[in-house]
Amino acid sequence: MSEERFDFENLKVYQKALAIDSKLRTPNSLPSPKGFVQAGELKSISRGKNSFDEILLQLTRVGLSAQPISPRKVLFWGERVGEIPSYVAGWLAGKEIDVIVLDGANRFDPYMVSSFARKAWIPPERLLKRIRIARAFTCYQMAMMVEKRLSNLLNREGTTAQSENRWVILLGPVTPFMDEDVSEREVRPLFERSLRKIEEMASRGIPFFLFQSSGFSDSKRAYLTRRLFQFSNEVWRISLENQEPKIILEKKIADGRWLMADRENQITSANKLKLVRTL
Repeated sequence: MSEERFDFENLKVYQKALAIDSKLRTPNSLPSPKGFVQAGELKSISRGKNSFDEILLQLTRVGLSAQPISPRKVLFWGERVGEIPSYVAGWLAGKEIDVIVLDGANRFDPYMVSSFARKAWIPPERLLKRIRIARAFTCYQMAMMVEKRLSNLLNREGTTAQSENRWVILLGPVTPFMDEDVSEREVRPLFERSLRKIEEMASRGIPFFLFQSSGFSDSKRAYLTRRLFQFSNEVWRISLENQEPKIILEKKIADGRWLMADRENQITSANKLKLVRTL
């Protein structure tokens, strides 16, 4: 299949369809497929100082002047995480931040962006035009999109000069590499090349949100998820213990030190994280 078919498109191409669809639905009547995390649930994750929206504010530094540079590679992983990037893209666009989405899990939903806009009393087209998306269905496509298309797009639009006003969302960066029809000798080098390219872009100031589901723990390639954890500067786990959504800090790099949240404390009190320096 020609690689020219895979490139980033602006979500404004969905405007007409969304405008028609909005006449048939209200914000509260949008579809909720199995495993879907509603926007209301996102706002309630870890109520208090660790609410999801407030975590996003801290990570993106929106409205915070003269603050330390935010982490460049932030991973969210866990249960029902697949639809969260759609909410985050709408949230970022609502803060006048441009968004580039590379979807390797085929889970991005532009209708959630439209729903977010209507609930925030923002014209949907204002958000949609700030979001660009490309989908990768194989590990080869994912590697090509990261190494060539994404890098070229950022260079072409001079994103490095305005990195704080643009975020890249990688949805399911591990997912395409779980295809067991692709040999191990191909998967590992492709994955590592993609990570090196992301690291190169991050070191130039490009910030990344990474979203990966936890559904591959029993796979023989679970090491890819562990590698993604190691690769990320900051890691947050989405938990549904007792069916109550929580977001739990599992890893943070601060002042050159690697800090990890104490796992026992995470389980007993998500809002009182105890950080310990690893040996």
